[in-house]
Amino acid sequence: MEQTYFFPPHVGMKLSELAQFLGAELADPKHADIVIRSVSPVNRAKAGDLCYVISKRSKDELVTCEASAILCSAALQSIIPAHVPVLVSKNAHAAFAMAGGLLYPTALRPQKMMSENALVSDRAAVDPTAKLEANVEVEPFAVIGARAEIGEGTRIGAGAIIGPDVKIGRNCTIAGGAKVLCALVGNNVIIHNGASIGQDGFGYAPGPRGMIKIVQIGRVILQDSVEIGANTTIDRGTMDDTVIGEGTKIDNLVQIGHNVRIGRHCAVVSQVGIAGSAVIGDGVQIGGHSGIRGHITIHDGAQIAAMSGVIADIPARERYAGIPARPANDFLREVASVLARSSGAKKTGEKND
Repeated sequence: MEQTYFFPPHVGMKLSELAQFLGAELADPKHADIVIRSVSPVNRAKAGDLCYVISKRSKDELVTCEASAILCSAALQSIIPAHVPVLVSKNAHAAFAMAGGLLYPTALRPQKMMSENALVSDRAAVDPTAKLEANVEVEPFAVIGARAEIGEGTRIGAGAIIGPDVKIGRNCTIAGGAKVLCALVGNNVIIHNGASIGQDGFGYAPGPRGMIKIVQIGRVILQDSVEIGANTTIDRGTMDDTVIGEGTKIDNLVQIGHNVRIGRHCAVVSQVGIAGSAVIGDGVQIGGHSGIRGHITIHDGAQIAAMSGVIADIPARERYAGIPARPANDFLREVASVLARSSGAKKTGEKND
């Protein structure tokens, strides 16, 4: 892929400076003045690029790699060709993420749509009772409701809707088309395009004449440094709160039901559905397209494989997979057994022919 103008390369920084920022070790000091301008995968790296390696599977690609430096662990340093400078890190994956953010800071958040000089566009609708701290940006066609409060350094994107009485902290980015209602939002929160926060939870009581709507009068609380992906929806609580814990990252197209409580530093991947009143502990990772039943608990540090169906509590720090979800090793043994029987049946059928 050729470099595009959406995210132009960095003006450049010396490898020694980059190593210091990352807390990495420059394997050969004579490479200290090499300049890094961009990040790249190993297979198409060129001069000025930084790559990273986290397994020996990249060994063949490294032979022809033209990167100006490669990040890796000490255990993998021996597979790096002599012609490529090396930065040694205890966590190469995390260090590479830090390097990318340093070289491309504008790619870390949704970008501003317009280049207007005014902080608050004259084409935005801001209720006179709303309170905006210094350096709050409001782009065209955004709507900020009555008594809303928005902290310093926050940007409200084009066409975004901030509902009445919503409170948003400092240095947040609410991208274009996002909607934030009935919510309290911490500092340094990112909400991507089209996300909907704080709409009705899905609650109805069957009656003799059909479904009777249950009022949803709770809130959504997004703690500091939460990131919400594009077109994700988070329902407000019925009578309590829906809570997303500090540092948790939620992908695009995720549905989180009313009264759900998600802990700190979790990762929830695209198309996950979490039903009402489920409790997710700290550090939980949930793979894409999984479904989580309501009123269950997934304890701290658990990992859920993609396309799993979770219908019961999951113990702390366990790995679960399958439908219904069970311990991952059990699931893999069952899959292996089914494949073996299928293969045996096929061979028998071929012989019978």
